[in-house]
Amino acid sequence: MVFTAPFFVLFRMETNQFLLYGANGYTGKLIARMAADYGLIPVLAGRNKEAITSLATELNLAYQIVDLDNRNELVDCLRQFKVVIHAAGPFKFTSKKMIDACLEAKTHYLDITGEIAVFEQAKRMNEKAIAHDIMIMPGVGFDVVPTDCMAKLLKDQLPDATHLSLAFAMLGGAVSHGTASTMAEGMGEGGAIRENGKIIKKPLGHKGRWIDFGLKKIFVMCIPWGDVSTAFTTTDIPNIETYTMASPKTFKALKWQAVYNWILRMSFVKNMAKKKIKAKPAGPSDEARMKAKSLVWGEVTNDAGNTKTARLIGPEGYTLTAISSLIITKKLLLGDYKIGYQTPAGCYGADLVMEIPGVTREFL
Repeated sequence: MVFTAPFFVLFRMETNQFLLYGANGYTGKLIARMAADYGLIPVLAGRNKEAITSLATELNLAYQIVDLDNRNELVDCLRQFKVVIHAAGPFKFTSKKMIDACLEAKTHYLDITGEIAVFEQAKRMNEKAIAHDIMIMPGVGFDVVPTDCMAKLLKDQLPDATHLSLAFAMLGGAVSHGTASTMAEGMGEGGAIRENGKIIKKPLGHKGRWIDFGLKKIFVMCIPWGDVSTAFTTTDIPNIETYTMASPKTFKALKWQAVYNWILRMSFVKNMAKKKIKAKPAGPSDEARMKAKSLVWGEVTNDAGNTKTARLIGPEGYTLTAISSLIITKKLLLGDYKIGYQTPAGCYGADLVMEIPGVTREFL
């Protein structure tokens, strides 16, 4: 484990420092580079010494080299910090190791996942988090801050809502290696919705529809987005479906998934996909990010058939992720948090997303 930085940097970081694990990933780098805009100074961490030290030198930041599988070193590292942003996915493989270490170290846990299983796993650790006096909040990025805030906004407008539909789309931009790798891990696994309070497996894209996002009308299909877990925690709405943009051609092709999903679940197929991912750019360029927009739409319905609908426009997804994760980190460092398992809007309210520059929203 290595900890290096000029002494004066370490001294003034005492009240605004946090640990950024997985700092060498695409989103981790964005968070590290934007932290100063929020008066925060990350200590960069990860297991890739060459990548971490290179970034630390570029940004003149402290760093620590520690592997998630080295429990003792990880706990010793975390004990130096009040908060960690865990940015090393796929989180189905990494989140529990970090949360377990955070419990022992009594360090607040944040991550940028969008995986239903990770949210559900974290939720089951609520009592442990309370006992250790820490907050566990997965999904402090695009997954799931804007959609979670949309769910809370609509629930506040229609308190007896029984059904929630959420959809998101991107205009421009691209996916990072981390996001693509997580998608590769989920190949062949199908979809999921929440029905009568329970998470139910469904074929991926079992429903499709056109949605007017304001800037554009876009075709979307049903996917297993993290809000299937988190929006239920935030709103108690028992029936939840989540959608994202897809071509009608892809939607039609998914009707045959029962025939080929078993092939997509095979390890060598997933490994081939990951190899192709690594050969592509790490993520969207800065220019592409600045031009791109994220779009969110939501609708709730009650038993009487009354509805409330709203939509939101914000910055590109990775940009939003970096900003929202830093906003929440700053709140934590200032003592604004609740112990136990929390969701972004459940803890900070529907207007959390409005603290992100460039976000606008409207009721329809």
